[in-house]
Amino acid sequence: MPTLASPPKPLPAAASRTSAGPLHKLEFPALGTTCSVQYATSNSDRPAVAFEFAAVSWVHAFEEKYSRFKPTSLVSRINAAAGHSWVEVDENMEEMFKLCDSLHVMTQGVLDPTALPLIRLWNWKAEHPAIPTDAQIETARRLTGWKKVQRAPGRVFLPEPGMALDFGGFGKEYAVDIIAQTATIYGITDVLVDFGHDLSARGTPPGRPAWHIGLEDPTHPGRTSGSIAVSNQGVASSGDYVRCFKLGGRRYGHIIDPRTGRPVAHGCLQATVVAGTCLQAGVLSTTSFVLGMKEGIEFIRSFPGAEGIMVSETQRAQTPRFFHYVAT
Repeated sequence: MPTLASPPKPLPAAASRTSAGPLHKLEFPALGTTCSVQYATSNSDRPAVAFEFAAVSWVHAFEEKYSRFKPTSLVSRINAAAGHSWVEVDENMEEMFKLCDSLHVMTQGVLDPTALPLIRLWNWKAEHPAIPTDAQIETARRLTGWKKVQRAPGRVFLPEPGMALDFGGFGKEYAVDIIAQTATIYGITDVLVDFGHDLSARGTPPGRPAWHIGLEDPTHPGRTSGSIAVSNQGVASSGDYVRCFKLGGRRYGHIIDPRTGRPVAHGCLQATVVAGTCLQAGVLSTTSFVLGMKEGIEFIRSFPGAEGIMVSETQRAQTPRFFHYVAT
């Protein structure tokens, strides 16, 4: 968590800020997406400038340390040493590992931070995507398994060459919650943090009872199928209708079930969850999407305070109290 900045410093060149009436808006690229923060402040602009600098600085530092796409990150150094040597880690990384422990158990193994070999195998971004053979899938599966990761105080070891960590299954949602908390440090109570449609809505926008969040129509990407009104909640959606490839008339999405080594393929298009934090909402939406319509809704219902809706190619299902969030 960043400390209070004194005095405020200028934003990095890549970040931009605007004001639309009583709302300020900050945008900057990070974590593979556009990060957006809308918030209201009092007449003093000083807390706003300080908050924005702290927010951008924290996210960039988080990305530099934990992103597998950064070759100098700690995660990349751990991955490069797989099968060869232990890597020293600090207390913050050990806390991330503890979070991985909890999420792995909570999701019944669906969230596995070692699933990167499978993600790479099913590369939907490839110029000419190909369906892996059963042998290739089994080889990649043998390189996965969170329980295989060896840990000792201050260090970590991936025991087999080719093993790799990836915090992409929850890192963006974690960052959203941190920035929402950071706003509170600077006295900002009304804020909407949106990192690639993973959101935390705190307080309310000026003159309105809640933040209104559009729900994308998975059958018509780019359009909305409705909206929800939330305050002091996290919201996240998971789906495979955009990031995918098609072969032989079949769609292969980017969300991999580590238990099978294959993309989810049971007809579900989208799962959206409202929960106490963005991290909770994101983990629940991804897990329910992997589990499928029936088991997914039951999984969401098992967590107090969480509500969700799931959309397949032929039906919609939602938890009993999700309708309370539907905007009219």
